[in-house]
Amino acid sequence: MNLWKKILKLSGWKVDITAPYREKCVICVAPHTSNWDFILGLFAYKSLGREANFLMKEFWFFFPLKYLLRSLGGIPVPRKKNGESLTDRVIQMFSTRKYVNLAVTPEGTRSLTEKWHTGFLYIAYRAKVPIQLGYIDYKHKDIVIKDEYIPSNNIEKDMEYIRGYYSSYGDGALYPEKFKA
Repeated sequence: MNLWKKILKLSGWKVDITAPYREKCVICVAPHTSNWDFILGLFAYKSLGREANFLMKEFWFFFPLKYLLRSLGGIPVPRKKNGESLTDRVIQMFSTRKYVNLAVTPEGTRSLTEKWHTGFLYIAYRAKVPIQLGYIDYKHKDIVIKDEYIPSNNIEKDMEYIRGYYSSYGDGALYPEKFKA
């Protein structure tokens, strides 16, 4: 048993990641109401011996923290855009790397929001990769990624499906009042 798995087990968490192993996919995680979501998701994925990538503000990639964040799969997001969109950069990354499991939180914030970001849908569609749907249930101490969704070219329809999927998981968020599907 690896260290990641031991830590989760000792703290009472169960990992139920039964979605197929993919060399390339987008992992959508909601609700996202706490920084603990990142830690728990990382531990769960590592407990299976898998690597995941995640987007994080470039601000956090300073010496020496940048080495740790990059080794954990972090991808710095610059504050200022220099012509190329982040979505295009990530799609390019999917085409040039052998392995990319990109974890995203469509809410884009830990605060209550009505607007979910659609970039992950464009990325999955244009990179021709599935979206694996995951959630963290704090009530039952479950970390789950079991379903997959293949995006169409209809972003509205895709987002309606994704939000509908997560609508029944809000009560399991660490702060349910901060989530709206």
